[in-house]
Amino acid sequence: MTQPPPPPNQPPGPPQGGFGAPQDPPAGGFGAPTPPPAQPQYGYPQQPPTQPQGQPSAQPQYGYPQQPDQAAGQPQYGYPQQPPTQPMGQAQGQPQYGYPTQPQYGYQPTPPPGSGGGKKLTTQMQIIIAAVVAVVLIIGGGVWYASSGDDEPANEGKGGSSQGTDGGKGKAAADGPGKEKVPSNVQSKVSFQLPHPKVTDVTDVAGSWVTDKAYVKTGVNSIVGYDLAKGTPVWTLALPGQVCATSRHATADNKTAIVYEASKRLPPRNYQPCTEVAVVDLVAGKLVWTKSVTSASSGDDKVKFSEVTLSGTTVAAGGTDGGAAFDLANGNPRWKPQANAENCYDMGYGGGAGLVAARKCGPYDSQYVVIQNLNPATGAPISQFKMPAGVKYASIVSTKPLVVAADVGDTADDGSGISDFFSIDEATGKLKVKIAADADRFAARCRSTEVETCSKVVVGNGRIYLPTEDHEGSGEYGDTNEIVSFDLATGKPTSDKADAGDRYSMFPLRMDGGNVIAYKTPPYDKGGQIVSIDGATFKQTTLLENPGDEAVRDAESSFSSDYAEILYSGGRMFISETMISEPRKSAGDDKEYLVVAYSTTG
Repeated sequence: MTQPPPPPNQPPGPPQGGFGAPQDPPAGGFGAPTPPPAQPQYGYPQQPPTQPQGQPSAQPQYGYPQQPDQAAGQPQYGYPQQPPTQPMGQAQGQPQYGYPTQPQYGYQPTPPPGSGGGKKLTTQMQIIIAAVVAVVLIIGGGVWYASSGDDEPANEGKGGSSQGTDGGKGKAAADGPGKEKVPSNVQSKVSFQLPHPKVTDVTDVAGSWVTDKAYVKTGVNSIVGYDLAKGTPVWTLALPGQVCATSRHATADNKTAIVYEASKRLPPRNYQPCTEVAVVDLVAGKLVWTKSVTSASSGDDKVKFSEVTLSGTTVAAGGTDGGAAFDLANGNPRWKPQANAENCYDMGYGGGAGLVAARKCGPYDSQYVVIQNLNPATGAPISQFKMPAGVKYASIVSTKPLVVAADVGDTADDGSGISDFFSIDEATGKLKVKIAADADRFAARCRSTEVETCSKVVVGNGRIYLPTEDHEGSGEYGDTNEIVSFDLATGKPTSDKADAGDRYSMFPLRMDGGNVIAYKTPPYDKGGQIVSIDGATFKQTTLLENPGDEAVRDAESSFSSDYAEILYSGGRMFISETMISEPRKSAGDDKEYLVVAYSTTG
């Protein structure tokens, strides 16, 4: 069973006097200024300079598709290769990946004349050459950023500096306009806050959704719908056990899928097997159906699941016991774990526009991972791609277009679960390109042992959008970062760049048509923001700005951005915990929140 992540930071609550009362910010609190790093700014998409003819190439810039080493018989990892002809749906052998061919990028300055026996340069000429080389290296390092878009001066939280791919001259985003409208007043107020439920052990409360009438959140042995404006319960769905997996997707008529435990947790065993798959009506607050399955390998025991998703009319659940699927309308089984000669099982699925399985195959000491694009109605593979050696787990970032994240050879070394993104043709199973995600530059995250839990990364407009790691800003104090993108067809960085602004840090939440909805975490003396980034121009528009009152902002910044669920819809923002534990008992402990909600309306 998947081990839960460490509990998120426990939120500081308000001082005596209630939520919103002023208090001094805690020393070293969320958003406090940090010493500037020694490294230059990084993470920007870079235009590689042209390399002088005949000069040996330097190490390629991280993130670019790379040319194979012509001197070696084996191509470099991840480089585009010509795939073999193969029947659709058949298992591949050694993966062929990385085409179409991309040129190698990198810069190595030309050695100064005179270093190899030519005429010796004067001191003045050496100084000139050194200055030119330094400027080029700065450009290659990402301190300068060239763009055809119109620049805006950086500012604190009012959009920052944004550049687009066409300067905003008439082009629309490939995925069309968004639906979110700019409120008449973007300054929000606290709608409600919900305290932590009382628990005796670490408890998973992941799962939140928004309908026209309610904000819906997983609780303790329950799911509760809350009034959007007041936070009062409008319905409560009591369950026999704790919810242990939820789908991030919901149907147009507000139905979603969950997995829960069949009975309540009793000490000292504070967990139960996660065996019950169900569909929840988020409007009525009722279960549509509940099912469980057994398999040949499980005997009379129910199959345990750790993940669930939905695509079209199919609900699919996966885990170390294998995968199963059900009809969304009535729960009729579509498939369940089966014994097979390849010793494969479905670890989990990515849902939404398509249904993609991450399968682990082979004996324990030589397992490998296969990505299969499935027919949601039958489970039959449409195509498949074998992940390269060194991949133990894979996460589905998007099913259409198909984008997979993995930590190849455990090289990320930062807990993000991502060293590379794989852009795969979902119809053929051929890899379009591999995009290296340098852990020192990019801040997206995937829970590596789970298939559909990636955060801080979104896909749209034929691109993948990533936040850079925080780095020194232009102001005297405080860090900042950017959102940038890569083209999923070529793997090249685009000219997209949206600056968070000094002392803010931003990351994408979801796509809104062709626009990127992003959250800006605040500095210690301001509230956070929701912004919409135009997919064509990459100009930012503020949709919501939270209060800067001390107690309010302390409650907001108490949620860990790596674990909290953040939803924005129609002028309302909800931030909630995904994991809670037994409350602290010290008299001076701050109040802890399950949910804090903000609104620009009413």
